[in-house]
Amino acid sequence: MLTKVERIKNDIENLSQFNATPGQGLTRFSLTKEDRAARNYLKNELQKLDVEIYEDAAGSLVARREGTDKDAPVVMVGSHFDSVKNGGNFDGPAGVIMALEILRVLDENDIKSKHPIEFIAMIEEEGGRFGGGVFGSRAMTGQVDYQELLDFKDEAGISMAEAFEDFGFDPKKIKEAERDPKKLKAFIELHIEQGPVLENEGKDVGIVDFIVGINQIRVKVEGRADHAGTTPMDMRKDALSSAAEVISEIKNFAFEAGSGTVATVGSLDVKPGAANIVPAEVEFSVDIRSKELNCIKKVRAEIDQALADIETKYAVDYSVKEMLMVEPVELSAEIFNTFKKESKKLDLNTKEMISGAGHDAMIMAAITDVGLIFVPSKDGRSHTAEEWTDYKDLQKGIELVYHTVLKVGEAE
Repeated sequence: MLTKVERIKNDIENLSQFNATPGQGLTRFSLTKEDRAARNYLKNELQKLDVEIYEDAAGSLVARREGTDKDAPVVMVGSHFDSVKNGGNFDGPAGVIMALEILRVLDENDIKSKHPIEFIAMIEEEGGRFGGGVFGSRAMTGQVDYQELLDFKDEAGISMAEAFEDFGFDPKKIKEAERDPKKLKAFIELHIEQGPVLENEGKDVGIVDFIVGINQIRVKVEGRADHAGTTPMDMRKDALSSAAEVISEIKNFAFEAGSGTVATVGSLDVKPGAANIVPAEVEFSVDIRSKELNCIKKVRAEIDQALADIETKYAVDYSVKEMLMVEPVELSAEIFNTFKKESKKLDLNTKEMISGAGHDAMIMAAITDVGLIFVPSKDGRSHTAEEWTDYKDLQKGIELVYHTVLKVGEAE
């Protein structure tokens, strides 16, 4: 193999040091000191190569390797380098290091390509700090505006606009991150599987042909705070018990929708949060995913109806904030077939897969051809400190993307 496993290992381990929660998994939120340290490490490595380095208006780190035809559309490779809270070292960084290693190998072998090759490392894919997620790719596809940066806030109440300013970016220029589809040939991403299939079946690589759609919302139910001992049950406006009626039905809505649809309530915040006070306000998240758009819409409609029902039944108020809506995406057949051909040449065992997780690839598919591959996750674990991918398994995936980039980028 042309890629070097020791170099890949060192990069992953070095990036993992930029962590707000050492010993408790990786926490690297966007626009923090850990973010800055990670991007400085990447910049230092990129400066050793023949590339032009810059940061776009959405905080993505970009390195452009010029093509023999400077006007040819770009082949972009990369992923994100933020994390969930107490997550693992491979979710996102595996794809970023993939892009870095490919640039190194291109330089070492003096490869010339017709199309420019761009490394990209994006922030806030997870939505761990501000919510919403897949931020860098949404900005490149024109789906982010300044108002969103004002509206989305972290747990401390700091808006994304404030955080951008503090970090040295101008949030009012966010639209400058938008990419012209005519200037992009492809976006290629490598990601850990985050599931057990590849490992259990002894496969080296998963080649993705379809990514599920995702609808994420935040629901707020507002009742009235009262004394827990002196307020009769039939005179309460209990926000929590009302919300619980809706939450308890959401899994049934997903089952009834069919087609493998899933729905998850992953966070719940109760105020004022005291044992002797009737809850006045409850806020919870809902994440709906399916390969069928009509199934997502069906679950969402049933949730909306259930909320309307509790409003009438218990005289509570509710509101719903849309955090993310992405339709199911079919990826590029041409890149998919190139992955298959190159994997045979490399003697890799592959599996065709549907992605149940959201990735920047699904957003980029709105403006360019997209390819996505998975590498095995140990025991299927992800979003946890136990997340692990063997470095040799990661190298196989990187090698496959390298050879695919040579084809897509029309290397000489």
